[in-house]
Amino acid sequence: MPTLFVAGTGTDVGKTYVTASLIRGLREAGMLTEALKPVVSGFDPDAPEGSDPAVLLQALGRDWSPGALAEIAPWRFRAPLSPPLAAAREGGCLSGEMVIAHCRDRAERMPDEAWLLVESAGGVMSPLDDTLTMLDLAAALEAPVLLVAGSYLGTISHTLTAAAVIKSAGLALAGVVMSDSGAGAPPLEETVAAVSERLRPGPVIGLRRGCAVSAVMLAGLGMI
Repeated sequence: MPTLFVAGTGTDVGKTYVTASLIRGLREAGMLTEALKPVVSGFDPDAPEGSDPAVLLQALGRDWSPGALAEIAPWRFRAPLSPPLAAAREGGCLSGEMVIAHCRDRAERMPDEAWLLVESAGGVMSPLDDTLTMLDLAAALEAPVLLVAGSYLGTISHTLTAAAVIKSAGLALAGVVMSDSGAGAPPLEETVAAVSERLRPGPVIGLRRGCAVSAVMLAGLGMI
């Protein structure tokens, strides 16, 4: 059961959009697919239908419900802060080891040949608890990392830095998906080309908002 860890260069770079697009692409290719976003900050329980977990559930072809949300995102916090700070705001304490154990158990229960996509919260070095980071979660799962970046000005440095951190941890970099940051950003194609020139090996793929992940993209990432 292949597991892919979807991490970001930072916050609000399009991780959930890319993860949902990957899910749809894999399902269209006939691949059994599941997803986890184990920790979510900035979750509004009064409007769960607009949350990141609900977006992933929709991509999986499922309606959101309290039970479905709890399964795909067991740790949800209101404050839009790093997970340990958001947990503390609610008087709790987030255990990274518990998150790791949950994700490992989920991966072990996946059927053979099924994909499990695990989406991080925030950037690849965002805190998971008071000592561990999202990178530690990826390492514990022994999963290749798909790095999601925006196309905004400054993303080349952020992307290369995050990729270097992933590689220095001994993790495989499955590739980079640059999600279009929209108006005001440099041309997506130029940014993709600039990162590709400096990041070898590994595919660098540009994904415009509103566009689906194609079979060609999935093949480039080695997913089909």
